[in-house]
Amino acid sequence: MAHAPDAPPPDPAGPPADAEVLPPGVGIRFLDAALDKAVAIPSAAVHAHVAKLRAKNPYATPEQVLAMLEREYLLAVSASGGAVGAAAAAPAVGTGVAMTLTASEVATFFAASAAFALAVADVHGIAIEDTGRRRALVLATVLGDQGARTVGMEAGLEPRAWARALLVNMPTTTIRRVNTALTRRMVRRQAAKHGALAFGRLVPFGVGAAIGVTGARALGKTVVQGARRAFGPPPRAFPLTIEVVAAAKDGGLLPTRFRRPHGLPGHRAD
Repeated sequence: MAHAPDAPPPDPAGPPADAEVLPPGVGIRFLDAALDKAVAIPSAAVHAHVAKLRAKNPYATPEQVLAMLEREYLLAVSASGGAVGAAAAAPAVGTGVAMTLTASEVATFFAASAAFALAVADVHGIAIEDTGRRRALVLATVLGDQGARTVGMEAGLEPRAWARALLVNMPTTTIRRVNTALTRRMVRRQAAKHGALAFGRLVPFGVGAAIGVTGARALGKTVVQGARRAFGPPPRAFPLTIEVVAAAKDGGLLPTRFRRPHGLPGHRAD
């Protein structure tokens, strides 16, 4: 009687052989849900945070304020990654719960990344109300160089300092095309990255926390570099007005744009 050949050994660089692999559609649905929540942060809250930093540091330049935002963001994502890593590696936590914790951290990572990217836009004098444009900014910055190249290919923009042209001038049809391409690339790349980090956390307590901090910080640095590339050099001075980009009221292809004062609370910007 012939015997079936033995199954090949699992790839030591990949997940365990019995790990569940999510279909692409599930990955996109999870990503959509995480992004929908992340980009819902009110613009007023973003602007208030930037204004608070400026009020605490009245002589800070835009470059210095951006550096403060970067430090805050990296600390936030590192702390989140370490906390989830420690919890997931605890002996009493099962694999299913640990993976749920990791999924929660992915959502937290997107929320922090959205708040950071929108704050950087605020310093550059751009407030984004339109959800589609917010998604494009967050996806592209999280993807780093790949995001910049994707935006360039889909929108016909240079891969450096593309944010203002995309967010302020591009029609809705282009934004949709950019978001579709970015989402597909995100599911392929970030699922692999977060998946590797997730299984890395399922190791003895302490090591899991270290992997969580190191991995989350590495992902955060990609976002910081992506934001720098998206917006280009910091402005030499804070703009007196901020350009607000919202969804077209008449359902047309171009966004609605208006301007409002960009000064500190209690200060006139005229």
